[in-house]
Amino acid sequence: MSPPSRHCNPPFRAEHLGSLLRTEKLLETRHAWEGGKKPAEELEAVEDADVKDIVKLQLDLGFHAITDGEYRRHMFWGSFWPGLEGMTEIEHPDADLFRMYIPDIAAFTEEGYKPGETVLCTGKIRHVGSTYTAQFDFLKSLVPQSKWKDLKLTPAAPNWYHLRYKEGKAYPKHVYKNDDEYFADVAKAYQAELKILYDHGLRNVQFDDPNLAYFCSEAMIEGWNKDPLNTYSTDKLLEKYTDLYNACVAEIPSDMHVGVHLCRGNFVNSRHFSEGGYDRIATILFQKLNMHTYYLEYDTDRAGGFEPLQHLPKNKNVILGVITSKFPELEDEDEMVARVKEAAKWIAKGTGEIEKEALARCGVSPQCGFASHSSGNAVKMEDMIAKLKLVRKIADRIWPGEP
Repeated sequence: MSPPSRHCNPPFRAEHLGSLLRTEKLLETRHAWEGGKKPAEELEAVEDADVKDIVKLQLDLGFHAITDGEYRRHMFWGSFWPGLEGMTEIEHPDADLFRMYIPDIAAFTEEGYKPGETVLCTGKIRHVGSTYTAQFDFLKSLVPQSKWKDLKLTPAAPNWYHLRYKEGKAYPKHVYKNDDEYFADVAKAYQAELKILYDHGLRNVQFDDPNLAYFCSEAMIEGWNKDPLNTYSTDKLLEKYTDLYNACVAEIPSDMHVGVHLCRGNFVNSRHFSEGGYDRIATILFQKLNMHTYYLEYDTDRAGGFEPLQHLPKNKNVILGVITSKFPELEDEDEMVARVKEAAKWIAKGTGEIEKEALARCGVSPQCGFASHSSGNAVKMEDMIAKLKLVRKIADRIWPGEP
């Protein structure tokens, strides 16, 4: 997969991961709407006003990969899956449905929450209309047309409603005989969505995928290996997910940029879901997964060292999430600049490039969104702004004059 021309195109030197903190008014209005106390029109009006404000903030701070902050979503994965024919949202799922050792399921359960939005396949999966275009069209209306190609949309991962469910629970056997049949229709749905979004002007896609990071987790792998229901290894499953992704993006035009964010979780109390370095998955992640860019978490040692970046090919980019979005304390700018340059040295070691050439395929960001869950985390609005300013400042020091 050849990347789009890097000059003034995504990915950018200063990035964030999409979700941004909501205002109290937006949270209160959404909760009231969910409880039947406010009409949808009132919620939409608050969303519109807050999206306008957050877009202005991003522009003022010098960011180019502008998002709507995911303000129209409750959780980061958004509305894609419930909008597919053949997928049904379950309001009160039975706990027996889930692999309880999957990191986010375990975290939700321990914190007393239900395991997020639960959507199950109940029939043949078919794309019947985009649930993202209205969000994107409104975002487009807030910037000049020349900036449309920079705008970023963060769709749900195509494997999201597979890993979390016990073997045999993700779809009925009378609908799909096996995973390959199920994944084939999931891929067709994503192909259709990406085509529609492209026709609406989208050129910058960032899949949000905690599941891929779970394959770095010793705790998840131990739980998987002890589960008598599982029919193949985690290595085999990771290969299948890689093939699924590659099928999803197989038909994108040459000027559409696609990337994937490997997330270890950012729950309401700034709790993470999983730990483990990228060493275990580096080869398949960087060399077999057809993505232009990897948005990687590197704010603490729970993500391991930079050594796995030796496997990053010359035609791919990495955005280094060295700034934490979990806690308000600001990182030391000099230390972060040094960390980015250290990462570039490992990339160069693997490719034979000089450090400057490796740096040309890097950028910097917070390690995760600030509000993957709409309620946010331990960071306040002023803290988030300070973090984003620091990201921009680090990028300007390393890559002066570049977006």
